[in-house]
Amino acid sequence: MHPEPRLSHNWLVRKLHNDMLRRHLACLHGTVIDLGCGTRPHEDEIRGHAARYVGIDWSNTPHDLRADIAADLNRVLPVRDEVADCVVSFQVIEHLAEPGMMLNEAWRILKHDGLLMLSVPFQWWVHEAPWDYQRFTRYGLQYQLTKAGFCSLQIAPLSGFWSMWLLKLNYQTVRLIRGPRPVRLVLRALLVPFWWLGQVSAPVLDRYWQEENETLGYFVTARKP
Repeated sequence: MHPEPRLSHNWLVRKLHNDMLRRHLACLHGTVIDLGCGTRPHEDEIRGHAARYVGIDWSNTPHDLRADIAADLNRVLPVRDEVADCVVSFQVIEHLAEPGMMLNEAWRILKHDGLLMLSVPFQWWVHEAPWDYQRFTRYGLQYQLTKAGFCSLQIAPLSGFWSMWLLKLNYQTVRLIRGPRPVRLVLRALLVPFWWLGQVSAPVLDRYWQEENETLGYFVTARKP
C-alpha cells in the first residue's frame, strides 16, 4: 500500500485509497494484471490473494520502471486474450489520451466473469503534466465502462466534500514553505499540526455532512460478462 506518513500534508488521500482497496482485496484471485503499475505499491497485498501478479507500464514513466511488460496503455497490449482473472488500474486512466482503448484492452484480456478494479481522481489538481488529460464523473465512468462491455458496475466516491476541500487547501499551504532552510523548517513545523488536525477531522465531517458530488475521486469495480 501507499505509505501514510502522518506528518505530511496529504496522508489522508493515501489512507482513503488504501482503506477502499483493503475492503476489496478479497475479490482478487488468480492472475491479476496491474495496468499502470508504477512502483508496484500494491503488489504485496495483491499477492496475498492472487496466484500471479503482472505489472504493465510504459517506458516513459516518471517513476522507476518496474513493470514486467513495458507497453503504452493507449495502444493494443502485447497480452493474449482472456488470460487475466482480474485487471486493476489505480489512478492511471486520467493520464491516458485514449482511455477507451485501455478499457477495451482490459475487457479483451479478462476471462469471462473477470473483475476490473480501478480508481480515478475527480476533484484533483493537475499532476504528472503534461500527461494529465481528463477527469471523470460517476456518469462518465458509467458510460465508458458500459461502452467497453462491462456490467455489474459499482462506483463509490473516495471521499466527501470536506476531505476533498481540506486536501486542496493543504496542497496550497505547501506553497508557503519557501526561503532559506531554517525558515522552511519553521514554517513546516507550524503547518504540520494544521495538516494533521484537518486530515483527522475531515472524514468525520464527511460522515455527518454528506456530499458525494464533491469527491476526490471514485473507486470502481466491474465485470466482464
